[in-house]
Amino acid sequence: MVREDGKRNFVMLEDGEKTKQFTGEMPRQAALKAARRLDGYGSYDAESEAKADPTEIRLLERGTDRVHIYHAWAWRDSAPDTKPDWMEDNEVSTVTRGNVSKQGIEHIDT
Repeated sequence: MVREDGKRNFVMLEDGEKTKQFTGEMPRQAALKAARRLDGYGSYDAESEAKADPTEIRLLERGTDRVHIYHAWAWRDSAPDTKPDWMEDNEVSTVTRGNVSKQGIEHIDT
């Protein structure tokens, strides 16, 4: 269901269990947020390495029967020169970047 601000809620499905919730105007936006929080990608320093080992993520759109399926990967990258002040104060030198590739949509039986 679409909220008043145009955003939708998506719940990650892992082994049939609803685990984490992500919000975005489009399913891809929520999938990108989920990709950056995947475990096991901290050792990849280049997108090409991470892309070779994608993880399937499944996002159930709240209020519907649609499950959006993506291949997702993430990698560590150096922080941009234009990083915000809070990153400077904490001496953060790397950020996690993510990318996704949509595989399709499934409809679940309710």
